[in-house]
Amino acid sequence: MNLFDFLRERKPKTSAATAKERLQIIVAHERQQRGQPDWLPKLQRELVEVIRKYVPIEDDQVQVALESQGNCSILELNVTLPER
Repeated sequence: MNLFDFLRERKPKTSAATAKERLQIIVAHERQQRGQPDWLPKLQRELVEVIRKYVPIEDDQVQVALESQGNCSILELNVTLPER
C-alpha cells in the first residue's frame, strides 16, 4: 500500500453496498430470532396482560429473553414500571 493510496479520498458507498449491509443486519436478526422457542412471544403477551391488571404499562416496556447455559435455560423478564 502506498501512502498516496491511503490519503486518496475513498469512493462513497453505492446504494447496492448500503442495501447489502442492511440485508446482512436483517438476516443476522432473523437468525437470532429463529433460535427462540415458538411460545416465547405468546408468553410475553400474556405476561403483559397480567402486569396490566396491576400497573399501566405499554407493550414495549416488557422484554423477555431466553438464554441457554449448558443444560439449564434462563428466562429473563425486564419490565419498566412507571414512576409513581
